[in-house]
Amino acid sequence: MSRDYQKMYKEKLRTAEEAVRIIESGDWVDYGMFNGQPVACDHALADRKDELEDIKIMTAVTVPPLPEVVTRDPMGEVFTYMDLHFSVVSRIMQEKCQGVFYHPVSYGEAEKYFSDGWDAPENVGTTLRKVFIIQVTPMDKDGYFNWGTHNSTSLAQVLSAHNTIVEVNEKLPVALGGCKERVHISQVTYVVEGENPDLAELPEIEPTEVDRKIAAHVMEHIHDGCCIQLGIGAMPNLLGKMINETDLKDLGGWTEMLVDAYMEMWEAGKMTGLKKNIDPGKINYTFALGGKKLYDWIDNNAALASCNVGYINHPLRAAQIDNLISINQVLQVDLYSQVNAESYGYKQISGNGGLSDFVSGAYWSNGGRSFLCLPSAYTTKDGTLISNIVPAFETGSVVTITRQMVNYIVTEYGWVSLKGTSTWARAEKLISIAHPDFRDGLIKAAEERKIWRRSNKIV
Repeated sequence: MSRDYQKMYKEKLRTAEEAVRIIESGDWVDYGMFNGQPVACDHALADRKDELEDIKIMTAVTVPPLPEVVTRDPMGEVFTYMDLHFSVVSRIMQEKCQGVFYHPVSYGEAEKYFSDGWDAPENVGTTLRKVFIIQVTPMDKDGYFNWGTHNSTSLAQVLSAHNTIVEVNEKLPVALGGCKERVHISQVTYVVEGENPDLAELPEIEPTEVDRKIAAHVMEHIHDGCCIQLGIGAMPNLLGKMINETDLKDLGGWTEMLVDAYMEMWEAGKMTGLKKNIDPGKINYTFALGGKKLYDWIDNNAALASCNVGYINHPLRAAQIDNLISINQVLQVDLYSQVNAESYGYKQISGNGGLSDFVSGAYWSNGGRSFLCLPSAYTTKDGTLISNIVPAFETGSVVTITRQMVNYIVTEYGWVSLKGTSTWARAEKLISIAHPDFRDGLIKAAEERKIWRRSNKIV
């Protein structure tokens, strides 16, 4: 390690308690997203609850351990905690605490939000101070810290912050770029040698028979050389396993979220990336969440390219990737083909993330397609069967994808293509892949809404 960089490191080295003294009442504090959320500095900041006022904290996809700024301030008296994309942890915290809120963004645009300024109109003429705190890998010989599994918007957050604190975690993998995958010691205010917590892992969810049927319908559209984008969930991961059982070859990877399925497809020789027309031979991603084996696989792996979210999610760049197949899970679809991927009524379940980025980008891709997948119905704890294809969303539910944007919808009963179709055709097609127990009721609802033209295609 260069002597100058080592000297700079030692000059900037602080305890967590010392580092967070830089935060003042009224500050906006960005936490690193995903596994980049600080632990030691979070604890130290929570310790200052009694001496601070009006601290706004923002992150995305909160993972364990629970942030102490929330658990030690459950009424939100000092810390207002905002999550750009709800996780299970976020939902639990919001149910039990007063100061936790969803902060909707279009993920692919997020770097521009940082450069333009959050809530810019109301902050004109003010002196909003921002502090960014994030977990990073140990510094390399050239003075760089790597973001590890959470490239995302990290460099944009550094550039928009008045002060940056990096919390070193030796357990983070070094994620090779790509682009904007690291930060230099000269751009950092303080260095904290953190507690080296294990990375949060996604629990393995056993796919259901419904998941298998949905995945099989999507498989009909995948051919040699396709470039795959997968969202979170049991079904997308299952798709990777199903691909490994086929004779498909030379698939590519371009995805917001790197999950275990990509590792499995690469190791099985199915995903070489050799046919990709952008960054051939690489799997491009902006963050990773999965199991320990995935994190170990990422470490210094030249087959992967960690990139900022503006590079990965920009619909114009996605549209330039030939044969981009985007596969994501959603919650509900109404008879007008509007898609809800984030809430049940007023209860926030997830978030929109980069869903609209890939729905749009994949549609414009040469040979590309966007698939929005969901079980036709679900069963409540008391055994009641509820349709996921509905006449209308419950009050408070969010339209994540407008009907004009929807390409393919898939349930266990098949797939339908909705681009360029009328309201009656959309209703008919959606009812054809709804659970049979609900089709008559959906037809009646479509008739009441005057979006039904009986054509004897549904029996």
